[in-house]
Order: sequence, then C-alpha cells, then structure tokens
Amino acid sequence: MGVEPDSAGVHFPPPFVYLGALLLGLSAERYVTLRSFGIDWRLLAAIGAVLFIAGVVLMVAAAGLFRRLGTNTPPSRPTTLIVTTGPYRWTRNPMYLAMALIYASLAIGLDGPIALALLPLVLIAIQTQVIAREERYLEAKFGDDYRRYKARVRRWF
Repeated sequence: MGVEPDSAGVHFPPPFVYLGALLLGLSAERYVTLRSFGIDWRLLAAIGAVLFIAGVVLMVAAAGLFRRLGTNTPPSRPTTLIVTTGPYRWTRNPMYLAMALIYASLAIGLDGPIALALLPLVLIAIQTQVIAREERYLEAKFGDDYRRYKARVRRWF
C-alpha cells in the first residue's frame, strides 16, 4: 500500500489488523483449553448476528458518506474534507467502530473467547497506530475546524 505525502501516513490497511487478530485468536482456540464461552450456540449466533448487522450498517453508512462527499476512505490517501454528518455526528471513527463490531460478532458467533479477548489489543493498536496519526494529520490540515469537531464529537462513541 503506497502512502501519499498528503495523508495520515498509515502504512497498512487497518482492516488487516482486525482480520489478523481475529484469525490468530480463532486459530489459538485449537491449542488452548478455553475454547468456548460455554453458552448455547443459538444464543451466540443471535448475538453475533445482531452485532454483525450493526457493524455492516454502520460501515456502509460511513463509507458511503465518504464516497458521496468525494473524500478518500484509506488513511494512506489525502483527506479532502472533514465529514461531520451521518454517523460522524456521534463518533469520529465510525468505520473503526464498525470493524470492531464485526470482529466481536464473528468472535462471539464462532464461539471464540480467545479471539474476543484479543479485541482490546486490536483497539489499542488502532488507537495508537492509526487514529492518533489521523488526528495529527487532520489537525495539521484543517486546524481550528477539526479542533472544534474533535471537541464536539467523541472519538469512539
């Protein structure tokens, strides 16, 4: 993934962080005693389905809004404007929140407690290696406009 100079400088696609940790956690289930939540699979599937649908809806809304407004989604590309409508009224990072919901849905739905336990580490990595870079970039590029938005809207939810 090439990183453009006018960008947040993120050198890897954030969805790969979520996917890599999920696969690692699900793979570890084969080698560790704790391989199950100990809850009926139907309940796990229902919880997983609700979280999955919520994550997909949020992702489609956030990414679709970026497309409609003509700004880039990948943090390796230039941002052309600050999006403050749609889900961006409630969270500055709806796409990362959506990925977290989808991750949690799969970990729960596939009865993967180890995978779910890795989610906080994924969120820390996304926060420190992606969001922090994006925030520095947006503040440098948009100045007071971004600082006002940042003061008004929470980072996650």
